[in-house]
Amino acid sequence: MDADNGVGFNFREIEDRRLFSTYQKYDLDLSRGLGARVWDTAGREYLDFMAGYGVAIMGHRHPEIVKALKDQLDKLMICHGSVYNESRAKLLDELFRVAPPQMSRVFLSNSGAEAVEVALKLARKYTGKKEFIAFTGAFHGKTFGALSVTHAPKYRGGFAPLLQNVRFASFGDIASLEALDGSDVAAIIVEPVQGEGGVNIPSDDFLPAVEDKARRLGALFIVDEIQSGLGRTGKWWAHQHWKVEPDIMTLGKGIGGGIPMGATLAREDVANSMKVGEQSTTMGGNPLASVGGTSTLKLIGPMLDDINTKGAALLQGLRKIGEESRLVKEVRGKGLMLAIELRVRFQDTLFEMLNEGMISLYSGHTALRFLPPYVITQRDIDDALRITGSSIRKSESNALSHQALT
Repeated sequence: MDADNGVGFNFREIEDRRLFSTYQKYDLDLSRGLGARVWDTAGREYLDFMAGYGVAIMGHRHPEIVKALKDQLDKLMICHGSVYNESRAKLLDELFRVAPPQMSRVFLSNSGAEAVEVALKLARKYTGKKEFIAFTGAFHGKTFGALSVTHAPKYRGGFAPLLQNVRFASFGDIASLEALDGSDVAAIIVEPVQGEGGVNIPSDDFLPAVEDKARRLGALFIVDEIQSGLGRTGKWWAHQHWKVEPDIMTLGKGIGGGIPMGATLAREDVANSMKVGEQSTTMGGNPLASVGGTSTLKLIGPMLDDINTKGAALLQGLRKIGEESRLVKEVRGKGLMLAIELRVRFQDTLFEMLNEGMISLYSGHTALRFLPPYVITQRDIDDALRITGSSIRKSESNALSHQALT
């Protein structure tokens, strides 16, 4: 594929030469998108079930979000948090219409990792304690604090020492959690549904047990909804499936409508432990991100039933594919957050899907992950199932020919 725009500007070569080599690049360059579809520079169309790692929850170029952003560009692009701004206030008003009722304050930042950093600082400040409990399979970001409560050695390796007072229990294992005691635990942090870990969905008694453990330790209960929140699992917040009440909640990814944004919500008393000057950010809550967020939040509410219906159709179709393939170990999901666990590494299937015109994600070494926009149509669902089934069949045939399946 030619990465030159016809006038000698080879953007692939420039990216490869100038950017840190920290991304596993797809053989793909994208130039535009609309809804759940994107196009490369050669004009080839792809079904986008990556959606910017779950950012494009309303698809690409949603007309209401685009209009709000364009209108704001004509007014004001930046407004520091030390100055009042109407666009930011409208975002706050919309956010707290749907936030868990115990949450009354928020710190606006620029990413999910930042939101986690604020949550960890806040927990230490409020409790006066130093330790954290997190879980195997957890992913909370790659800044130092967020990385400290992220479990995977592939992300942590080479950056020690991280925060020294972090212990990990096995996700979904109440006995493992109960074995971790101590009087100096500031918070327990958990994803209601693990995203990077592979769309791992806990049993019904797990999150209530995590909340109860935090209460007994005198620790705060932090729920990371960066990937699972904002309607992704068919409820506003994934933790609502288990009727728990976090003290702090972190948001990111799609909250800004495609403009970078993070948010750390907290109870009033917890938030008020942070004093003037102890936490700030130059860009957080800027007018452009604020109007993107307001537009997105207004769009989500009426779509929750639709998300559940579309997610159920996808899950049923993926399970049918799994029943017909020896390559598939498990299919799981909630709402429009789904995964296929393979018995072999994901690469062959992922790249075959790309060849057939569909972009998806992966988790770990063997899971394919799907985070489609909420605006997917029946045609998108049909195409996704057709391409996924075809790619898995080809990968299975290849695996059998190499005796990779037993």
